[in-house]
Amino acid sequence: MSSRNSHLQDLIDLFASIESKKEAEMLLMDILTPGEREEIAERWQLIQALASGLTQREVAKKCKVSISKVTRGAKELKYGAGGFRHFLRKLSQP
Repeated sequence: MSSRNSHLQDLIDLFASIESKKEAEMLLMDILTPGEREEIAERWQLIQALASGLTQREVAKKCKVSISKVTRGAKELKYGAGGFRHFLRKLSQP
């Protein structure tokens, strides 16, 4: 296994070890810069908007982001590994 794959596996293991919202918050605050946190939060917001049925142009306007950002998110939602769809379903359950 390459060093890069090993580091990715370490990161996956780290995320998998999160047991509470508090732990998730602690990790996000330490592992990401404020700008990275904002960018990821923005990506999740536009994914949620796309999943709700809004068009890409409507999402760009609502989220105040470029259409290219929305298009990248839409591609991941449609062709990605399925993580976005999984967590959209998981978080919508009571």
